[in-house]
Amino acid sequence: MWAIRCFLDLQLCTIVEHLQPAMAQLRGRMLDIGAGQSPWKEYLPAGCVYQGLDVQDATEFGMSPRDDIAYYDGTVMPFPAGAFDSAICIEVMEHVPDPEAFLAEVARVLKPGAPLLLSTPWSARRHHVPHDYHRFTREQLAALLARHGFAHIDIRERGNDVGVIANKLLVLAIRMLRPPAWQRGIWSLPLGALVAAWAVLMVVAFHVSQRLGAGGVEDPLGYFVRAHRANDSAS
Repeated sequence: MWAIRCFLDLQLCTIVEHLQPAMAQLRGRMLDIGAGQSPWKEYLPAGCVYQGLDVQDATEFGMSPRDDIAYYDGTVMPFPAGAFDSAICIEVMEHVPDPEAFLAEVARVLKPGAPLLLSTPWSARRHHVPHDYHRFTREQLAALLARHGFAHIDIRERGNDVGVIANKLLVLAIRMLRPPAWQRGIWSLPLGALVAAWAVLMVVAFHVSQRLGAGGVEDPLGYFVRAHRANDSAS
């Protein structure tokens, strides 16, 4: 079921593609910022110490409390400076009202030289409304990270324009195949079946384009970032 979900859910697929091998290289104490239900914890290598962090109102995002997650008000992280050897922040930045203050806090709790793995969506529907505030370009991400004490910033596109089209078609197909009333279903169900077939073809086309290195990257599904806390980071 996980493999099927990764095949169809292109946002998830492109996150896992970058995140899993990157997390395998982490060592020491790792902070999972915006941890939710800790879906990435299993990617940590043996010997890493996991610490989750999320906002106190995480239930508004559909999350249930966990013992390995610390909860805070979203301003000052409840950890001393330089407490962590690495951090991940996966699909969280778009929900942060003040990214400048947030990244300053991330830099503060990391040791000098510690890696940060971060992903953000670009082409994505509004989600967890009303807590969806931003879409970041690669240029904006680079400037934000550099301004708040990060260096060696490597930004990669997640997916391509073929994936964006496939993703939109899947969303449309699901909506058309679940009409709110039977009257609408008379026309939306047959059309939805056609859209679903086209969406599956585009999903296959996306995976082929990824293998071949084809497709345009000016309109990706999102971005994946690797950066390191600079030795002279400002807190």
